[in-house]
Amino acid sequence: MKDIKLTLDNLNIKPNSEIKGYVTVNYPGMYDGVVINTQIIGSNKLIVYKSYNDEKISNNVSRLFISRDVMPDNKAKFTAVIEFEPKQSHDVKFRASIIEQHKEVESDQLFAKFSA
Repeated sequence: MKDIKLTLDNLNIKPNSEIKGYVTVNYPGMYDGVVINTQIIGSNKLIVYKSYNDEKISNNVSRLFISRDVMPDNKAKFTAVIEFEPKQSHDVKFRASIIEQHKEVESDQLFAKFSA
């Protein structure tokens, strides 16, 4: 099994719909947490993370760090939204990385499709 695994409930994203994702860490070493980055290919718009592990995020966050301290069983779930109407279809790159002492040690990525 990979050291980190990133999954989404649905790889076809619609504007203003909830995106549900999950990160599972199997890294044998100590680590500080995971960071999740997203890039909407061909756009300068951002994704906004709304919650992780059922905790609401009060301000707009487009890069999500989840501390190991709040990852029971080395797992995390998150929700996000893309809040604009696209004029065309976009690929969306999701990337989750394990962070150990301010360095990325392992990562996983996947692609989803964003369209109206």
